[in-house]
Amino acid sequence: MKNFIEIERDGRTPSRIVIDEASKCLPSLLNGRTPIIITDTNLERLYPELTSSFEHITIGLGEEIKTLDTVSYIYRCLMEKGADRSSYLLGIGGGIVTDITGFVASTYMRGIGFGFIATTLLAQVDASVGGKNGVNVDGYKNMVGCFNQPDFVICDPVMLSTLPEREVRSGMAEAIKAGLIKSVELFDFFGAGYDAIVSNRNLLEKIIAGSIEIKAAVVKADFKESGERKKLNFGHTIAHAIEKSTRRYLHGEAVAIGCVHAAQISNRMGLLSDKEVSQIKSVIERVGLPTECGIDNKTLFDALHMDKKRHGDKISFVALEKIGKCRIVELKFDELAKLMNV
Repeated sequence: MKNFIEIERDGRTPSRIVIDEASKCLPSLLNGRTPIIITDTNLERLYPELTSSFEHITIGLGEEIKTLDTVSYIYRCLMEKGADRSSYLLGIGGGIVTDITGFVASTYMRGIGFGFIATTLLAQVDASVGGKNGVNVDGYKNMVGCFNQPDFVICDPVMLSTLPEREVRSGMAEAIKAGLIKSVELFDFFGAGYDAIVSNRNLLEKIIAGSIEIKAAVVKADFKESGERKKLNFGHTIAHAIEKSTRRYLHGEAVAIGCVHAAQISNRMGLLSDKEVSQIKSVIERVGLPTECGIDNKTLFDALHMDKKRHGDKISFVALEKIGKCRIVELKFDELAKLMNV
């Protein structure tokens, strides 16, 4: 299996996604550049030999720090360090760190170079791949951001061994989503269940590579999300509403619940069979992810009105025709309300 995937970038060398141990491939990917590292307190504790190799800026943990306040703090740190347009940022962490690092790098002095070491399964299969960088505003997900591909992303499967089990399960949700919209083969891997997947390095790497290949192909076809890329939002319309309504769930857990909701809505639209809805719910449960959030549909529906996929009185909803195939449907909010039984 080839250990890297490339995503084309206009006028620049391709962004390279490498599945390998970070210590092996980082020197060649840096290519002589001396980065300033952005990481979080947990990664600083777990990998002191990596984070202390260069100057670094440490931020806190959790979705609540993914804000413009944190971005401003990093700007000030960079200015204090004398960072200029030749400086280079290396984000080491999960999706929150990579989102913030990409946003800072894209806006500091109108843009400097950057790369990532993705340390969580969620970041490896989704968050750090595809060039979306952004932060939350007043609890609304990624309301401020930009599109900009990193020079490289290192996905180190060894680093996943330091993650809490809940975080690994959470990351599987985005890979399940990728299978649901584009690949029956990828989706079927998860039928083995959580324990079988994490105990099989080869299977885990196949899942990481398969998820990245799907996202890379979609991003290549539609970098700025004018059409095809919207399909990657399957399950996220409801997931973001869940995250706005409660702090109870990790992002991947909210996505898992959102996928079940989206499958049920697809079924009510006459697109997805009862059997496939049951199969989706069963597979998600087999990897230990939630399928219900306990939040009433009216609350979720009200939170949807600030979704980025909204335009006027409509929203772009990703519906499943069958496992491995989806379509984008423009729904009026009153139509969606009926489908959600609001």
